[in-house]
Amino acid sequence: MLVEKQVPLQPYNSFGIAARAERLARIGHPSDLLGLMAQPEWGHSPHFVLGGGSNLVITRDVAGLVLKVEIPGRCLVEESGRGWLVEAGAGENWHDFVAWTLDQGWPGLENLALIPGTVGAAPVQNIGAYGVELQDRFHSLDAIDLDSGRAFTLDAAQCGFGYRDSVFKHAPSDHRGMGLAGRALITRVRFWLPRPWKPVLGYLDLERKMAETGILAPDARQIFDWVVAIRRVKLPDPALIGNAGSFFKNPTVTPEQCADIIARDPRVVHYPMPDGTVKLAAGWLIDACGWKGKTLGHAGVYEKQALVLVNRGDAEHPCTGGEVMTLARAIQTSVYERFGIRLEPEPVVL
Repeated sequence: MLVEKQVPLQPYNSFGIAARAERLARIGHPSDLLGLMAQPEWGHSPHFVLGGGSNLVITRDVAGLVLKVEIPGRCLVEESGRGWLVEAGAGENWHDFVAWTLDQGWPGLENLALIPGTVGAAPVQNIGAYGVELQDRFHSLDAIDLDSGRAFTLDAAQCGFGYRDSVFKHAPSDHRGMGLAGRALITRVRFWLPRPWKPVLGYLDLERKMAETGILAPDARQIFDWVVAIRRVKLPDPALIGNAGSFFKNPTVTPEQCADIIARDPRVVHYPMPDGTVKLAAGWLIDACGWKGKTLGHAGVYEKQALVLVNRGDAEHPCTGGEVMTLARAIQTSVYERFGIRLEPEPVVL
């Protein structure tokens, strides 16, 4: 198969950071990868798996081989009185896939609308929004071992899902020997959408939509439309302003830690969790430190949502990954000095 040389990566990362891949191969079918691995020149070459590039900060040109996942396909695997089992190729656009499931009459993914990226990248990050995480709807996935070429399947337990976390983000040494970071390429993902469908509405922005519209029993399509509208107001379109979505994870603290912060600042946005911990809104913490709308170099903090870092560069003065990470570290320092909380970035830093 064709391996392209010195490929610009700016179109393939939503932050719009200028960088190049030394080599790039487009994987449109699992056989493409297996054929590539059979070639001595590429079989043991250093590699990086690239999906939609929506959760990525590139700080340098990428040496070795970039595997650009473009595997298509959507289908219904099984339907029963208990629900629907649906499958998508790893290269499918996530939002388009969510919209397609609703068009077919299979609700369940509507709260995850308009999240950028591909289907194959969704389990890596265990994406989540508005009260639903991918693991809540996940069934299984197929992948290929990048060392042996062996195909394998993982269920939810084997994926080791956590908050914006999975085995695909860990090396074997730091995830009970089961880490798969850099070792696997996801080819297909399946989701279980149970019936009867139950709406997930316990989120402040959705409750506001219910109050504004007077619709107290929305269907899945209505929730989908609300989520799309909310995200479009809060988050910049990567096609217009480069960004990687929410840049920091919402930190969790003990009730005692939360009470201490509330005593100092009663306005802090916080959510009690089922396990007894308390989740704090990272965007609120950043905003409280005065970062909203600020710029450092050619990287900035979005003026409408402090949780989002954006590309303020242009063709003459492009934003670099180094500038993004300098800004991120400055924000982390501010939040730690004021609240004693260490913010953890969401994107992969390459």
